[in-house]
Amino acid sequence: MRLLHTMLRVGDLQRSTDFYTKVLGMNLLRTSENTEYKYSLAFVGYGDESKGAVIELTYNWGVNHYDLGTAFGHIALGVDDVAATCEQIRKAGGKVTREAGPVKGGTTVIAFVEDPDGYKIELIENKQASRALGH
Repeated sequence: MRLLHTMLRVGDLQRSTDFYTKVLGMNLLRTSENTEYKYSLAFVGYGDESKGAVIELTYNWGVNHYDLGTAFGHIALGVDDVAATCEQIRKAGGKVTREAGPVKGGTTVIAFVEDPDGYKIELIENKQASRALGH
């Protein structure tokens, strides 16, 4: 078994696709529409779906906002330099919600950004990504 994708419901498919591709640098891998059930999908990721997990952005026609609830936490991305990535995201119009710095109680450098629908994305320095966050 392997992880295939994570699905996020979004209020504006183009806005979200632009964020994940233009701000976070992912590729738009494929799109589809289901006219019978009134939804559109966009799959984004850093590589081929056959080799790695991707994100499925789901737009249910006519729904422009979702209550995110309290169960979902965040998506994590490994980056070479968290501070530099925060600056690039900010310059591209993205929202940084926690600046680069060590995780509470540890030394792993992290930051958080937020997508247009309010989903949190954690940035973790690649050299520390396989370590537990408490170290």
